[in-house]
Amino acid sequence: MASIVDTDPSDWRYVSEGGATIVFSYHGPPNPEFDGTVLRLRKALVPSLKTVVKIRDGEVHKPQALDGEDEPDDPTIEYQTKCMAKLIPLEHLPRLETVKLDQEWLQRLVQLENLKRPEGRREKDGIDVDRKKGVLATDLVGGNWLAAEIKPKWAFLPSPTHLSEETNSIKSQTCRFCMHNHLRKSNGDIIEMNYCPLDLFSGDEARITKAIHGLWDAWTESGGTVNNLKVFAKGKTLRPTETSLMLAEGVDASSTTTEQIRDAFTSALRRTLIKTPVLGILSRLQRTLDVLDIEGLSKLWRTTERAAPLYRTTFESFFAQPDGTSPPPTTPLGVSSLFLSSPEPAIPDWVDFLNTYLSPFSSQLDHSNPEPKNLRYYLLAYLLSATFKDCSIIVRLDFVRPGIEPKIEVKPNTVTVIDLDPKSLDKLRGWEKLDKRIAATYSLNSARKTCIDAFSSST
Repeated sequence: MASIVDTDPSDWRYVSEGGATIVFSYHGPPNPEFDGTVLRLRKALVPSLKTVVKIRDGEVHKPQALDGEDEPDDPTIEYQTKCMAKLIPLEHLPRLETVKLDQEWLQRLVQLENLKRPEGRREKDGIDVDRKKGVLATDLVGGNWLAAEIKPKWAFLPSPTHLSEETNSIKSQTCRFCMHNHLRKSNGDIIEMNYCPLDLFSGDEARITKAIHGLWDAWTESGGTVNNLKVFAKGKTLRPTETSLMLAEGVDASSTTTEQIRDAFTSALRRTLIKTPVLGILSRLQRTLDVLDIEGLSKLWRTTERAAPLYRTTFESFFAQPDGTSPPPTTPLGVSSLFLSSPEPAIPDWVDFLNTYLSPFSSQLDHSNPEPKNLRYYLLAYLLSATFKDCSIIVRLDFVRPGIEPKIEVKPNTVTVIDLDPKSLDKLRGWEKLDKRIAATYSLNSARKTCIDAFSSST
């Protein structure tokens, strides 16, 4: 197992981050263990960081470090090996391995790199300096190439089977991303986006072009802050004002317009995406795992809870009341109670679920009439679908030559799926509330759009 102290903190440069991890790329002297790698570190909330990292009188003061000799490997590694590798071909997954961490080394990295992070991120969280192990992965953006990181989001329209009368006409016509984008724009959170995931997943060249243009325009208009598209050149995160760095060597930047660069980038990205099965895999996984929509999942949760003997005896007075009176209370979706328990899934639970999902059993389920005995299956299926709705893909591209169609050769690591962390059951309650807000807000929109699901007839 490699040890991070074999390098200097100044050898690592901030690349990007998500909700749970921060990524740094290696730029130090030649080192066979770290050349061409990135370091993925877990994050901690700012309040806990303040108790760990304090600098007084030029010295770092910290509480006694926890004994981390028995700290398990980052669950990302085990989860990918035992679970994701069953669903996504290995050539489209990053290489992951464990690396030993050191608290003082991490604190020095914080001092060197923290100001390079977005201000909004710095206010909320940072590197968890108590961790004893991190993840070393292949550097997908730092070589002599362009890299486009795309967060595709939801690939499909839900089946209307379990939608309510209030949401059916809305959710079956407009995709979740476009509705959510409307809500966020209404709240002033983001700029308007013309990107629709259903275009990107369509398999149609014209629609994919439209989707990439939508991603590009949002990237440009937001100053690179919208996270559905990020562009890297030789490991450098590009700002929209730096599009000339996408050009191949020998191309005259002064005589090349931004529109020409956009079109060349779009062409190379579109042709690569069409040649890879990745988007099709993600679309199929999302659809076959989220078959009830969160509305149907919530109904099944309530039905299962109300069927529990203890529940019926506890709320016997409610059941004795005539029809039309208030229903008995129910536990929020995903929250275990005396009446219905569904513990957080661990790796063995995910392995068992995948064995079932990949077996003939799953194809025999009647999703239009889900049974309470299969609630656990549907819960884990929905969580796993959420992972694929929130993951990103990184596409390696040659530097562009506007006006010249490049030869596209899809090799291993040309398209890689990242950010495949498992989701938690405690997210379900918030997701259900958000789903209601999104639909309710969009129902007031007088200019609703129709999103076309190219594969809806086959699901």
